[in-house]
Amino acid sequence: MKAVIIYDSVYSNTEHIAQAIGEGLAGDVTVVRVGEVNASELKTCDLLIVGSPVHNGRATPAIDALLQQLPAHALEGKGVAAFDTRFELEAQGIGVRLVMRVVRYAAERIAKALTKKGGRLVAEPEGFIVEHKEGPLKQGELERAKKWAQAINA
Repeated sequence: MKAVIIYDSVYSNTEHIAQAIGEGLAGDVTVVRVGEVNASELKTCDLLIVGSPVHNGRATPAIDALLQQLPAHALEGKGVAAFDTRFELEAQGIGVRLVMRVVRYAAERIAKALTKKGGRLVAEPEGFIVEHKEGPLKQGELERAKKWAQAINA
């Protein structure tokens, strides 16, 4: 299986998760920042995973632009999955919890965009927890990312 993991990262947390996911996948795996994606890699991959930090319930502008630029059926026949890095909802005040239940998260939006381009969802969108705005990742999240990827292999 040939897999491509595309991510954007502001404070390196999403990059670390993308690398951990790459370690958890079997086969030929490429992990690449969104601005460095080679279009030929997308054409020849069997699995595309896209990840972003959450910004107001959305992916970063660079990830959104990539998803919008993909042709209508570019992912036909490919497995797709999405992840994001986010704060722990339970640790927030009631106002933030209510807003996020309405706004939702980037991974869900990314997954929807990938399936609209013809991709076949192979895993539920997943969120990985960052303890503070700039990190670090919550203890155990890198291991959880590897396990999430290993379940995609199964």
